[in-house]
Amino acid sequence: MALTRRKFCQMFAAASTTALCRSGNGVASSSEENLAALSLKDVSGMIAAGHATPTQLTACCLQRIRVYNPKLEAFITVLADQALAQAKVLDQEQRAGKLRSPLHGIPIAVKDNMDTAGTRTTAGSAVLDDHVPTQNAEVVQRLIAAGAVVIGKTNMSEFAFGVSHFGSVRNPWALDRDTGGSSSGSAAAVASDLCYGALGTDTACSVRMPAAWCGVLGFKPTYGLVPLRGIVPDVPSYAHCGPLARSSEDIALLLNQLAGYDRFDITSVNHPREDYFAALRQPVGGFRIGVARVPFFDPLDPEIADATEDAIGVIARLARGTRDVILPSIKEQNLDTNAEIFVYHQELFKHYSDQYMLATREGIEAIRTQLNAPGNSCGTEMTDYIRARANLDYLRRIIDDAFSDIDLVVLPTMRHIPRTLDESNKLAESLQPHNPEGDMLRDCTENNVAFNAYGIPAITVPCGFTKQGLPIGLMIAGPNFSEAKILALSHVYEQATSWHKQKPSLRPDMPVPRVAVEQDPR
Repeated sequence: MALTRRKFCQMFAAASTTALCRSGNGVASSSEENLAALSLKDVSGMIAAGHATPTQLTACCLQRIRVYNPKLEAFITVLADQALAQAKVLDQEQRAGKLRSPLHGIPIAVKDNMDTAGTRTTAGSAVLDDHVPTQNAEVVQRLIAAGAVVIGKTNMSEFAFGVSHFGSVRNPWALDRDTGGSSSGSAAAVASDLCYGALGTDTACSVRMPAAWCGVLGFKPTYGLVPLRGIVPDVPSYAHCGPLARSSEDIALLLNQLAGYDRFDITSVNHPREDYFAALRQPVGGFRIGVARVPFFDPLDPEIADATEDAIGVIARLARGTRDVILPSIKEQNLDTNAEIFVYHQELFKHYSDQYMLATREGIEAIRTQLNAPGNSCGTEMTDYIRARANLDYLRRIIDDAFSDIDLVVLPTMRHIPRTLDESNKLAESLQPHNPEGDMLRDCTENNVAFNAYGIPAITVPCGFTKQGLPIGLMIAGPNFSEAKILALSHVYEQATSWHKQKPSLRPDMPVPRVAVEQDPR
């Protein structure tokens, strides 16, 4: 039989892939040939063309995890055997010409607050160290149905607002630096090419902060667009689930599979299906862009300020210019729904309070003290919460008015560069969680939590680096269900720049700096 050019390319690609996965140190001799470093979109095309198999992709990612996870602590649980077994089934479907979706055979990580049937879900806490769900979270089930390979459960801040019981995730760009949280492991895993995408949750900043600090993209969709059923709750009124990936195209491919109504989830919204990947190609030249300077630019680290202004200049040329705008304040009315945290933790805390990390325990006790403050009765607590929920619902009804003469807004994702792990741990020792004056909490929420209150979609996209080589993120946000426009602008910005293509310099023999200040779990 004659060897066609197409067949030769397929054989060469398969041989190269196998060689890469069997490399002794887990890293290809040429980074350009490193299969794990390719984008989700690229490997999706390889699967469709038969140039790679789900098993090859999975083996490559598992090899990198074996080498780098001990240094980064990105994963709490690695599902090696399960992932390879899943990949073999998907190999058979690929050979039969039955691809479930563009995610077919692609290794994806999920945050460890998302239920996985038969595999423990800890939410980063010793309290749930032996918790093994019997059903998958809805988003996990959608990934599996789409043919994605669930390769592991990523590390996270305890219950999405404390300090992880499973150790500090290290920033791939500087191992002595913080990743931010709470979806810390998801961001580090994507940035380090340990998987092609990951899921995170975002209640105040928890997708966008670590994505920005790790140099990847993180998307918080419109509230209710992606279901929360089966995810360990923190503050359901503010919580969003969203993808992290290395490009806007990859985010769109993930969001296509995640978005959709779930009638068993009371937070879910019945929004018509959209093809976000197709929407990336829409022209952005007519987009009117607002720059949300107040209060989101005050104060800014000088290097973040410079990178943000450069990015705004690029976007102004790509779109129909920019102008300063002001979004509604979230500080002028009661929007405090922290009582929702206590609803979930009340019974656990009664019996297992000593197993919570110190910062988490103090945070829950602070909420309990607030609820039981002198003069507060059950009726007072109830009416305060009902007013907060009503105010939040009203804000979400009127937020689109702020976009009446603009399409999208841009602002810095974070105001500060990542602290060292020692600095973060020192702050955590003295921090009263949920105190708005706390430096660590303010780092996270100052430019992010407003968009959780608004409930509108927001993405962070890489827009530069500091002189120390630490990533900087730009946030793009829009009115309810403007995901398509946000992704289109993010994609065009990526084409005009190359920040999202930069990779951290990781080596199997790289030393791991010692953390001088360890967290006391008690």
